[in-house]
Amino acid sequence: MKIYAVGGAIRDTLMGLPVHDIDYVVVGSSAEEMAAQGFRPVGKDFPVFLHPDTQAEYALARTERKTGQGYKGFHFYADPSVTLEQDLQRRDLTINAMAQEVGPDGKLFGPVIDPYNGQADLAAKVFRHVSDAFAEDPLRLLRIARFSARFPEFQIANETMAALQAIVQSGELNSLSAERIWQELARGLVASKPMHLFQVLLNTGAAKTILPPSLTTALVDQTFREGLIKNLELAGGALEERCAVVLMDLSASEIRSWAECVRMPIEIRDFSEIFSSLKLLLDQFPKGDFQAADVLVWFNRADVWRKPDRAQVLLSLSERLGFKTSLLIAAMRHAQALNTAEIIAGVAAQDRSNGERIGSAFESARLAAITAALLSSKL
Repeated sequence: MKIYAVGGAIRDTLMGLPVHDIDYVVVGSSAEEMAAQGFRPVGKDFPVFLHPDTQAEYALARTERKTGQGYKGFHFYADPSVTLEQDLQRRDLTINAMAQEVGPDGKLFGPVIDPYNGQADLAAKVFRHVSDAFAEDPLRLLRIARFSARFPEFQIANETMAALQAIVQSGELNSLSAERIWQELARGLVASKPMHLFQVLLNTGAAKTILPPSLTTALVDQTFREGLIKNLELAGGALEERCAVVLMDLSASEIRSWAECVRMPIEIRDFSEIFSSLKLLLDQFPKGDFQAADVLVWFNRADVWRKPDRAQVLLSLSERLGFKTSLLIAAMRHAQALNTAEIIAGVAAQDRSNGERIGSAFESARLAAITAALLSSKL
């Protein structure tokens, strides 16, 4: 039995990048032997085991055969006779199909095992698939898109681009789970150059399947792409902010519809919807001549009363993008400073148990505060 570190850990080490997780492959062993050594099996689909001390995952070397649609439509064969080279052959890219042996002390030793010339492609900065089986797994298209965002200096080999386009033409992208789609998109969005992710989706034709229709249409426009690149650079590194910037020209209903399709986390969906509504408000009053009623509508939508920190992040984000939000910030602070007890005391005693009357009193007080703040800015 031999243990190897494989995949991303070897790639990142060769690139001089920090290694956060290591994938381990065990060659020449069986499920029975792993269990006898204290490894605990996990899952039913893969021969994967948890180390008894570190809880790291160790997978038996395996081959695979396509048996159905999607990234789950595979039959895996794990046996002591499966070689390391056979296991590496089923991986996506040559730069991810390298390995190095792990000693009893847990440290890597010996030469990098590179049967598919991953080091050459790493030096040439090329994404190249390992075998024809690459096109059988639709998830690999999203992985390549995400890798392109993380390693923007890399180019996709012509034959690999053809394989990606074949995945789109096969229709198998439709078999991907919404959760996996969002997971890959999210990781690409927080990478160094997220626009490279969208470019791969456009170049392969996957954008029409993966992205909102209006965003896909907009991305074709060079001016829009250039503006989006600039805005993403200004946005910072937070996922919710980058997602909001990408979707800010969509309506709230379009964002909600797409968010449901990809199972976007609710907090990120809400942030994007509210930012879209904010941009609409700012576009409506480019000179800052806001109407108090419209401002109050957005304040309520953003729930600045209970979530002031989120509202500040939203307004700060729009300011970084070049929008004038100082009036809105002043109006928000003015309205937030209202004395709750005084507002309630101003309601007739017999109506203080009436939620609708109380709510109306708060609306009136907040509207007056916003109006005053906007007027004071003009003096």
